[in-house]
Amino acid sequence: MRYKINKMSKQPYEVTYSPFRSFSRDEWSKLEEHPMFPVSDIDVTKLQALNEPLTIQEIEDIYLPMVRLLQIHITHYRNLHNERDQFFDNTSRRMPYIIGIAGSVAAGKSTTARVLQKLLSMTPENPKVELITTDGFLYPNAELERRGIFNKKGFPESYDAKQLVSFLSAVKSGREVLEAPVYSHLYYDVIPNRVQVIERPDILIVEGINILQVTINKKSRHKVFVSDFFDFSIYVDATEKDLRKWYIERFKKLQETAFQNPESYFHRYASYSEEELVEFANKIWNEINLPNLRQNILPTRFRADLILEKGESHFVRGVRIRKI
Repeated sequence: MRYKINKMSKQPYEVTYSPFRSFSRDEWSKLEEHPMFPVSDIDVTKLQALNEPLTIQEIEDIYLPMVRLLQIHITHYRNLHNERDQFFDNTSRRMPYIIGIAGSVAAGKSTTARVLQKLLSMTPENPKVELITTDGFLYPNAELERRGIFNKKGFPESYDAKQLVSFLSAVKSGREVLEAPVYSHLYYDVIPNRVQVIERPDILIVEGINILQVTINKKSRHKVFVSDFFDFSIYVDATEKDLRKWYIERFKKLQETAFQNPESYFHRYASYSEEELVEFANKIWNEINLPNLRQNILPTRFRADLILEKGESHFVRGVRIRKI
């Protein structure tokens, strides 16, 4: 049999391969048209962070399908645990299922984390769902000053990674009572001798900007990463333009509220004019948040299992889910 090769022929189209499957907002919302529980009575004001709009419609269109997907993963996690117990001929306690939520400053991670905590706890199994933020694992301001990295607060090197990894290792080891350090946005610092007590959760949500980061410091022997402990990870995504806008809007809102408190770290800016405040917020964004986003946060986006793509109004316009 002879084959003729046409060297001039070209593919009539190009195929682009991706490890993710993409959904428009409309396509995603139709995945869960018959919710397992009502959400109309949820008080969204208790879930939304400052300057992050949230509606029942957003919960129904975006978060209910996400919770249904998470339920599928969690059910398989439980079944795998049971099958392993049968294989090893023993009975053991199942370790908590850990969900990581990453993304830039002002992206809306806190709202996403709170909504998922609320909805997951309402599922038929009534799991105990705990939520921590990695802010508490930042080095205290005094230590950041000593290391000369106070202006890099939020960068990977500003976190006590060893402490955070040890905490998550203890979670996955089955320790019954755990303590996580607490951060105060009022004081802009870790609060000494104050902890959040975590007792045997079924699900633990970990929210933080750099939790999917895996860059190794050549001088460090640290080879285990925070993301190694996640069973499912989510990245809250938005354009640089929108993130900057949301950050400045939040900063202006904080001037009207938290900054007015004499004990606030930022109280000195309470009397700034709007022009002065916007100039200062832009300075922080350009010198700290934007470089951190470009160098450390954004490169981790495609390490997530699910990406929430936000539009300019802060509402989700699309979802990407990793193929399996």
